[in-house]
Amino acid sequence: MTVALSGHRVLAKNFDVSALGRALDELLQQGAECFLCGMALGFDLLCGELLADRKAAGAAFRLVACIPCADQAEKFSAAARARYEKVLAACDERVVLFPSYEHGCMFARNRYMVERCDLLLAYLTSERGGTFYTVRYAEKKGKRVVLLP
Repeated sequence: MTVALSGHRVLAKNFDVSALGRALDELLQQGAECFLCGMALGFDLLCGELLADRKAAGAAFRLVACIPCADQAEKFSAAARARYEKVLAACDERVVLFPSYEHGCMFARNRYMVERCDLLLAYLTSERGGTFYTVRYAEKKGKRVVLLP
């Protein structure tokens, strides 16, 4: 099973990191063999960090960085860029869709992940933006979608 990850860049103050960890563990127990991470700030990088910890502890799965453009992290803060690089180092594969930022590259990355997944794990609190688009696209494609509270 391949799992795509999508969520907002800004997490709610009451976002439950432990619940996310439990959801990832449950997916691993259900046979998840690969996770597709969009590497965006917020939810994506948090998932990447939690999955990197699980890999370091011996869990066997592939972690794929789905990077919309080669310069994705160029404007990240130093702290965010360090997180990005740490997750990237834990990835088994890097897929870069565009050499530099161009309009629509983030949506192209989201479609890329949905088209290759069996299940989308998402954190959706708003009916607009990239995560909303990704969830709707996954539903349109008949993919199983699991929404975190």
